[in-house]
Amino acid sequence: MKDELNKDAVPNLKAYDDRLKDEAGLFGEEIEPREATKKTQIIAIYGKGGIGKSFTLANLSHMMAEQGKRVLLIGCDPKSDTTSLLFGGKACPTIIETSTRKKLAGEEVKIGDVCFKRGGVFAMELGGPEVGRGCGGRGIIHGFELLEKLGFHDWDFDYVLLDFLGDVVCGGFGLPIARDMAQKVILVASNDLQSLYVANNVCSAVEYFRRLGGNVGVAGLVINKDDGSGEAQAFAEAVKIPVLAAIPQDDDLRKKSANYQIVGTDASPWGALFAELGENVAVAPPVRPEPLDQDGLLGLFDASETGGDVVLEPATDQDMRGKNAAPKESLEVIYDDA
Repeated sequence: MKDELNKDAVPNLKAYDDRLKDEAGLFGEEIEPREATKKTQIIAIYGKGGIGKSFTLANLSHMMAEQGKRVLLIGCDPKSDTTSLLFGGKACPTIIETSTRKKLAGEEVKIGDVCFKRGGVFAMELGGPEVGRGCGGRGIIHGFELLEKLGFHDWDFDYVLLDFLGDVVCGGFGLPIARDMAQKVILVASNDLQSLYVANNVCSAVEYFRRLGGNVGVAGLVINKDDGSGEAQAFAEAVKIPVLAAIPQDDDLRKKSANYQIVGTDASPWGALFAELGENVAVAPPVRPEPLDQDGLLGLFDASETGGDVVLEPATDQDMRGKNAAPKESLEVIYDDA
């Protein structure tokens, strides 16, 4: 029974090609949203770089652990900053760099080399390639292959939280969606066009793989740095996903985050907010979103802020040639008058 549970919770990553169906069946029968029923909830969190995923996840994971849950937090962002708040600003060695170093030394990676504990949370960073070398998405794939070798299928956690960069729409960063690794996705965004553009792209990826037969859905949206202007709320309503929490734009939160202080604890005045977020994350079912087209996304904002009232003026060949423009002889045939 245990083997069956583990197999269902995290499918074999090497079987990816066998999972995808022929594009001809793209518009087949729809899959109804369903509750996550597996013992371990594997949740992928996506959002624009710098939008506050790491802040949200560090505090959420700490609160869940404080409530008695076994939580594993895995940073899947090449910046490797997911765990920095949890560890008071200290960077932990990443799986990719540790694997490279150990391989050169002819040694095997052990779990204690890459996984660390604080506040009841188990945490690790996948890392990424050196600047200008390699592909971040490939690094993600390589990192999860190493996790399999370390016994990922046999680990016993209530929640595994995966922090993914949402800006890059590629197979590596889309791993949990494309391969049904996670049961659900959570989006983090603010009331700005760029972060909602990223959130909408992730919804499009979820919808694409649902049409291919996947089962991952979107559990909801966390609005970070909420200034009350309402665009993120309107986006959630438009794509038909719930808002799991609205974290206000507050100077106290900004200062505590900058100083690597955890606020996701009952000892903090912000504890109740993260406790409610934890409850919502736990029970929210994965639903099938309805991503917006570009005009629909821009329509959430005032036209003066997005260029919605700008009329596109087509360029001409003469415009492109500039000072090199010269009149061309006409190829029109002109007949003499009879």
